[in-house]
Amino acid sequence: MKSTMKTIATGAAVIAAFNCAPVLAAGVIEVDGSSTVFPITEAVAEEYQAQVGGARVTVGISGTGGGFKRFCRGETDVTNASRPILKEEMVLCAQAGIKYYEIPIAYDALTVIVSTANTFVDQLTVAELKTMWEPAAQGKVKSWNQIRSSFPDQPLKLAGAGADSGTFDYFTEAVVGRAKASRGDYQASEDDNVTVQFVSRDKGAIGYFGLAYYEENTDKLRAVPIVPPKGGAGVLPAVTTVNDGTYQPLSRPLFIYVKEKSLSRPEVRDFVEFYLKEGGALASEVGYVGLPESAYAMILKNFQSGKMGSVFGGTPEIGLTIEDLLAREGKL
Repeated sequence: MKSTMKTIATGAAVIAAFNCAPVLAAGVIEVDGSSTVFPITEAVAEEYQAQVGGARVTVGISGTGGGFKRFCRGETDVTNASRPILKEEMVLCAQAGIKYYEIPIAYDALTVIVSTANTFVDQLTVAELKTMWEPAAQGKVKSWNQIRSSFPDQPLKLAGAGADSGTFDYFTEAVVGRAKASRGDYQASEDDNVTVQFVSRDKGAIGYFGLAYYEENTDKLRAVPIVPPKGGAGVLPAVTTVNDGTYQPLSRPLFIYVKEKSLSRPEVRDFVEFYLKEGGALASEVGYVGLPESAYAMILKNFQSGKMGSVFGGTPEIGLTIEDLLAREGKL
C-alpha cells in the first residue's frame, strides 16, 4: 500500500476585504479537515489530477473541527470529516450563508494501538478504556495495574487525537459517554504520525487513530482487540468486522462536505463526481472500508439531484452500521 501520510500544504485563499466572503483561486480546489479522511482524499486528488487534469487539488489537515471552521467561513470548497457536522457548526454555516452536501465516502475502524513490545494487553473493554481516558483519571490513573490487577505495575502513557479532531470527538463519545470529555494529560496531536512515534517507542504507551495509520505501521504497533458492548471475546478492527457490524463501538462513517456555491465551478462538481465513482476503490487501497457499489450510486444520485443538508441531527451518534447509514441515505 502506497504511503499517503505526508501533509500537503494548503493553497492560499484570497481573502476579500472586511466581511466579504473569501474568494477561492480559480482552478484550485481547496480541501481541508480530518487527518483520518486525508489519505482517501489525497489518493482521490492524485488520481483526479492524473486522469482529468485542469484543476489543482490542495488537501490540508486541520482536524474535523478546524476544517468545519474554515468551511463555514467560506475558505474551502470541500471539508473532510470523521464525524457528522455538529449543531454549532450548522449554525456557523447558516450564519455565513453556506449550504452544503453531506457525502459519506467510506467507513473506518478507530483502532486502539500499543507497541509491539507490549505483550501483556490481550484485549480491552470499553469500561477499561474509560478508566484510562475519563477526566477523573487525570493525574490519578498512572499505571497499567490500575486498569486491571493482572496487568503489570507499568507506567501508563497515553496518546491520541487533539481537541479539534473528529476522532477525538468520536472516541470520547464512544468510550467516556460524552464528546470531548477526556483527561488532558496525554500526548495530543492532530497529526496521527505523532501518535505512531509516541506509542511505538514505549511499551507502556497506548493510543488510538484510524485503521489506515495502523496498517502502515504494523511493524511497530499492535492493534488491541476491543470487547463489544454485549460481551464476549475481543474483536480486532478489520474490513470484515466493520462490514459485519461486530467491531463496535469504534466503527464509524467518514464524510466529505461540499459547499453548494463551489459547485458553480465545473472542476469542483467534476471532482466530487469523480470522488464518488473512484473513491470506494481508493479508500480500500489506503486502508479503509469502502461502501458497497450500490451505495455510491445512490449517494451520487442524491448529489446530482441537489439533496443538501445532513441526515444527522447535529449530535454525535455511536455504533452506526453501514446498513444503518445507507437506510438513512436512501430516505433523502
